[in-house]
Amino acid sequence: MLIGIVYALIAGLFWGLVFVGPLLLPEYPAALQSVGRYLAFGLIALPLAWFDRIELRRLSRGDWLEALKLSAIGNVLYYVCLAAAIQRAGGPLPTMIIGTLPVVIAICANRRNARRDGTLPWRKLAPSLALIGLGVACVNQVELAALRSDPAADPWRYLSGAALALVAVACWTWYPLRNADWLRDHTGRSPRAWATAQGLVTLPLAEAGYALLWGGMTWSASSFAMPLGPRPGVFVALMCAIGLFASWLGTLCWNQASQRLPTAIAGQLIVFETLAALAYAFALRSHAPPLLTMFGIALLIAGVVLAVRVQPKPAAQTRPVA
Repeated sequence: MLIGIVYALIAGLFWGLVFVGPLLLPEYPAALQSVGRYLAFGLIALPLAWFDRIELRRLSRGDWLEALKLSAIGNVLYYVCLAAAIQRAGGPLPTMIIGTLPVVIAICANRRNARRDGTLPWRKLAPSLALIGLGVACVNQVELAALRSDPAADPWRYLSGAALALVAVACWTWYPLRNADWLRDHTGRSPRAWATAQGLVTLPLAEAGYALLWGGMTWSASSFAMPLGPRPGVFVALMCAIGLFASWLGTLCWNQASQRLPTAIAGQLIVFETLAALAYAFALRSHAPPLLTMFGIALLIAGVVLAVRVQPKPAAQTRPVA
């Protein structure tokens, strides 16, 4: 149990790094940061594919197409929206919105997968949803107050950042549901090989995205210095670090935790990512979060923990007719 919790903590610390990149590279377009990160992840997946080569040969054309869909929406599009949201609204609010994912996924899966996974009683979910809503409202109030006190701030930019964070939540709500569908339908396949397959299809996707961005900026006579921007050393190092630690090692640690912990406990520990991201964001600001923000963070954690503790009830089975 203790080793599993430590692995989950390390995974959360690694995953929190994805919220740092947009803050450290504010002048880099979000799309460029997304394709850069997944280009690094795809290159890391290449040597890993050697160890899963037998399992990868068993994948059909439909399997590879499904992996491509999962990578396009759950990886590339998700991070484009997340990076743009952080650049527009700052770190805390998008982090809090993303932090609602465990509950959002539970709500969406409650009816969709009721026969397979059981149902969560809505009356038991209601208190957690209220706590999460209040937590996001507290952090939003602090950020809006700072926005109003800044004469150069753009309220529409802040609102668009919040909207992009909601799109990111939608992407990563769809991803685990579809990913779980494939894994449940292919119980004899290796989950590690399936993760490697998604990394492999991400590579050409990231390469194509990079080429399109480069061509588009050249055609529009953009002043941005492609292919690596005005700080190439920082950009390459940061993309490699996020690709290695967040995309590969983070997933590896989470898989280790999932092998050692009950699912109900592992689900609660996903809040480590939110806490790490908020800690990094305020560390970059060089000051502690305001009291209201800390209260909002506490409400978010309480809401998520309360929600994942709700035990699903088996769906009613239809009795066969004699």
